[in-house]
Amino acid sequence: MKYHTPVLLKDCIDGLNINPKGIYVDVTFGGGGHSREILKHLTTGKLYAFDQDEDALKNKIDDERFILIKQNFKYLKNLLKMHDALPIDGLLADLGVSSHQFDEVDRGFSTRFDAKLDMRMDRNSKLTATDVLNTYSEEELKNIFKLYGEVVNAGRLAYAIFHWRKEKKIETVNDLKSAIEKCVKRGHENQYYAQVFQALRIEVNKELDALKDLLLQSLDVLKPGGRLVIISYQSLEDRLVKNIIRSGKFEGEVEKDFFGNQLTPYKTITRKPIVPSDTEISENSRARSAKLRIAEKK
Repeated sequence: MKYHTPVLLKDCIDGLNINPKGIYVDVTFGGGGHSREILKHLTTGKLYAFDQDEDALKNKIDDERFILIKQNFKYLKNLLKMHDALPIDGLLADLGVSSHQFDEVDRGFSTRFDAKLDMRMDRNSKLTATDVLNTYSEEELKNIFKLYGEVVNAGRLAYAIFHWRKEKKIETVNDLKSAIEKCVKRGHENQYYAQVFQALRIEVNKELDALKDLLLQSLDVLKPGGRLVIISYQSLEDRLVKNIIRSGKFEGEVEKDFFGNQLTPYKTITRKPIVPSDTEISENSRARSAKLRIAEKK
């Protein structure tokens, strides 16, 4: 699968505990690797897939049991209702950026190429990374890099960008690297740039807001016994997933009834996240930071 190699494929399929006649949703279709495997386990069941990236639509699967919806997964509940597909038996999400998006130079997701700083997953949306870097206030930039990139010197970084752009607009990857060169700790350049790019990408695509919408809607769309299977790639995402499974809330605080019984919407299937084996990482380095959590709707 050249477009994107599916991560933790067997674990995801096992986690979904597929009913051959059930209704399943892959909210991050991409190259279709997970979707194709799900279809192998269905007989009369249906698979609905979501992706907002125009490039992913070229991978559409020709199968009468498969429906591909070009939309952000934050509209999950309404669109499934429109397709008369509620409730569902399982939901899969492989969060983050696909290999294809990283490797396409003009998308601006990668630190490896000098390209326009775009970073939009949906190229019909208006906000780009260039817009963020050149129009946000110094304080807004600081907050983005601190919250979304967990950059240790976020204040200094924001200051460098804010003052650089007074003389020259930041439009390309190399422009950004030049602007923040003095903020980067020598020997840790790749890690630092990855954190900066992560923060910009999350802001441009409002990724954490969309994930929160998805997780809250999962409580409504899954039937009792339905499975929630989510792969995350960074701590901010994983924390949201872990907390919603644990308590039904993003803060993670578990409510109790009058008798002290915990009121939780999910039964946790994986006490600790499943991570890729050394073999999988050697074959697909982009799987390195993956964490898979599985839960069952009560």
